[in-house]
Amino acid sequence: MPQRAIDFSPDWLSPPGDTIADILSEKDVSETHFAEQIDQSLEYTTDLIKGRIAITIDLARRLESVLGASVEFWISRDYQYRNRIVQQSKPDQEWLSDLPVGDMIKFGWLNPRPSASEEMDACLRFFDVPSVAEWHQRYRTVEQNVAFRTSRSFESRPASVAAWLRQGDLQANSIACAPWNAESFQCSLVEIRRITRQKDPVRFLPALRDICASHGVAMVIVRTPNGCRASGATRFLSEGKAVLQLSFRHLSDDHFWFSFFHEAGHLLLHGHLGLIIEGATTDSTAEEEANQFAQEILIPKEYQTEFRKLRPTSKEVIRFSHHIGVSPGIVVGQLQFSRRIGHNQLNRLKRRFSWAD
Repeated sequence: MPQRAIDFSPDWLSPPGDTIADILSEKDVSETHFAEQIDQSLEYTTDLIKGRIAITIDLARRLESVLGASVEFWISRDYQYRNRIVQQSKPDQEWLSDLPVGDMIKFGWLNPRPSASEEMDACLRFFDVPSVAEWHQRYRTVEQNVAFRTSRSFESRPASVAAWLRQGDLQANSIACAPWNAESFQCSLVEIRRITRQKDPVRFLPALRDICASHGVAMVIVRTPNGCRASGATRFLSEGKAVLQLSFRHLSDDHFWFSFFHEAGHLLLHGHLGLIIEGATTDSTAEEEANQFAQEILIPKEYQTEFRKLRPTSKEVIRFSHHIGVSPGIVVGQLQFSRRIGHNQLNRLKRRFSWAD
């Protein structure tokens, strides 16, 4: 019986795997079953569909047998795609050089550790994209937002910020969460505020993650690589799952908790805006609102008058912090934020943290 011709519109920016995926979808064949048909592992088959594996003569024969297009079709399809990739190699290499590959390897984001010749494929695999062109398409919002910022406090490279965000997504995907509930999450902030008095991150971080997850928020902490100066970011992975990502960049309790409640404010006040990167959003009003939200959680309105009259001494700060139920470092941070004291004063009351190797 003659085989039906496969419709094919050339798109040399699209990997042959896109054509394979289209045929599998049309035939209602799963990737697992397809892997069995071509006698390959599921991992190999996924890489083939993502465009990470070149089509050899032997593989083309298997595709011909399983999918119904000729050997010549598959070889030509792959050749044209690879040829276009070679033509684009210079900008692709520029993209690779912008990525914080050294830190991505050091932090274990690229696993197994790639050789120099494998870095391009490893980075594309990390971002789960078939090409650099697709990466630019997917991270266009990040590039635009980061490029907009000229403040010295946020001198970041878009590629580094994108890598930081991608690692956050990977960690968030592994966290089981209840469906997002804005009302219950806001109510939980009272309980979370009490955790600020705990000194050890080994104790308070798991508790914080569990509370957030029970209200639909995947809270992740991702160390910033070279070229990324973000303190936090928020977005929704789906309608029912929010991500609150922190960097712990300043390694002190006042910065950490202010950043947490700032990002919580973004989720509750501005979740409809999509991705928000602290320090890179173009909406200054949203930033001011998130700052106000965090301030009122840390120093509630009923204590603001007492806070404004507070004498900035160690003894008085410790007394006031016990009275309102937060750590002394948070009070110091708010005094500095409101310019009541300099950034070099009372810092000994802050708790300092360090990254474990």
